[in-house]
Amino acid sequence: MNSRRAFLATLAIASGVLGTAFADPSSPSVNPLNPHPTATQAIGLPELSPQSRECVDCHKRESMALYQMWGESKHYRANVGCFECHRADKSDPDAKSHYDQTIAVIVSPADCARCHSKEVEEFSGSHHSKAGRILGSLDNVLAEVVEGNMGFVSEGFPEGVSAAAVSGCWQCHGSQVQVLAGGTLDPATWPNTGIGRLNPDGTEGSCAACHTRHSFSAAQARHPDTCGKCHLGPDHPQKEIYEESKHGIAFFANVDKMNLDSAKWIVGEDYWAAPTCATCHMSATKTQGVTHDIGLRISWNNRPVVSTRPELSDAKMGLPGANIPWQTRRESMKDVCINCHNRTWVDNFYIQYDELVELYNEKFAKPGAALYDLTKGLRKPVNFSNKIDFTWFELWHHEGRRARHAASMMGPDYTHWHGTYDLAKNFYTEYIPELEELVHMGMNSGDAAKVQAAEALQAKLDEVLNTPDHRWYLGKMDPAEAEKRAKAAEEFKKRYSK
Repeated sequence: MNSRRAFLATLAIASGVLGTAFADPSSPSVNPLNPHPTATQAIGLPELSPQSRECVDCHKRESMALYQMWGESKHYRANVGCFECHRADKSDPDAKSHYDQTIAVIVSPADCARCHSKEVEEFSGSHHSKAGRILGSLDNVLAEVVEGNMGFVSEGFPEGVSAAAVSGCWQCHGSQVQVLAGGTLDPATWPNTGIGRLNPDGTEGSCAACHTRHSFSAAQARHPDTCGKCHLGPDHPQKEIYEESKHGIAFFANVDKMNLDSAKWIVGEDYWAAPTCATCHMSATKTQGVTHDIGLRISWNNRPVVSTRPELSDAKMGLPGANIPWQTRRESMKDVCINCHNRTWVDNFYIQYDELVELYNEKFAKPGAALYDLTKGLRKPVNFSNKIDFTWFELWHHEGRRARHAASMMGPDYTHWHGTYDLAKNFYTEYIPELEELVHMGMNSGDAAKVQAAEALQAKLDEVLNTPDHRWYLGKMDPAEAEKRAKAAEEFKKRYSK
């Protein structure tokens, strides 16, 4: 990667200095091979390289849309062309000969770092860049084995791979890109712009996941629809939650006031109609700069079975965020919130959010996980070969996540009806009956080991169901609570009686 990293540092300056020197590349008055010679000569910046001139000449004929996208970009204004990003050394694993040049199809974070070193450093320390590490996880077992087969055979995967994983999981999380002879890329792993793509040069991530090529627009990355490629669906519906929330309602009602193309885009200064995903997690405030580490303002990690603090998960992954406590991250997020809300509003919101997370953790996640662990000697040992495997997985991975994510983003319908309601319904009507069935089968199995496992599971189930959180299910609601509920029901009837 030596030659790729050695590219002229002055181009980093050019992106900012020439930010306003835009000209339409399709205009007959503009020479596409030297878009703005007066500007570049005046400040001593390089003109478009001869190699990129050749690329532009061909792409203008063969792929006009790509050419026009580039023409809208700041790269175009700074004379950063195709070759400057795609150039490669012959020793690079994905290098290929293209006409008289050595290039690589994949532009990795290492390539972008030649001009955007700070952004790449921040991104490389984030969970986004590590999304490809999901490969081999329980989620991937579903796509590769349960949902799929090994029918997708390619040169890079002669024994086959699952098409469900290739076109599903890998497209958001990123694939391990396989390079074939001559620098061509295996069709099972390319095209791919997964946020945590494992690149041939050893880097993790894809800047184009958010800054779509070849315009690489900051405005597009600031729009919530961009995040919606991956952050939606039954297990992490942040896009739908945002659209339901007051924040999303305000954005779509005032999108023309958002000033998304602004160079600095500081909340409260350049826009104030609504926040986007980028506003809260990445973009500048009056006291904070832009960050490409999307976890530095998050005070709960709601991905796992039991919500935990983000610095703990950062430590497990060896990320620099391990040294940043959740309290610091929360204050950073509050610094965003305070631009539109007062301190009491913000503080009280976080009290509500914390209580929902604690409710989920203590009532469902911790006891649910303990009960599931005790089923090991009673169920078939293969993951997802038992109904209870799916039931428990969806309880925490789907319903539990929806409730937690929705509370964090103020989406009441997803917190309740798609979250805690579905969670409770399936906990009591699916999970507990399935646990009881395993106990019954174990007790009557005639196998001493299974009888012992069934007794242990029954004891834990009795313990859980007799706690204040669950004893209503056994008809053991506290008398004072029962009286309170009856009184509330009578008041409701009177309030709406004719």
